Amino acid sequence: MNWTLVGAVLLSTAGLLVLGVLALRLWLDARALAREVDGAVTALQRAGGAD
Repeated sequence: MNWTLVGAVLLSTAGLLVLGVLALRLWLDARALAREVDGAVTALQRAGGAD
């Protein structure tokens, strides 16, 4: 078996797993940021007297 090919496949798989984890973290951060922005908008609307 060609060990260079096996190594390349393993490294590619590990790279894709890392990219998947980073994408998941980015999605979670974006979701948390959206919640914070929504809370800030709600607070500003209450402070401005708008319902």
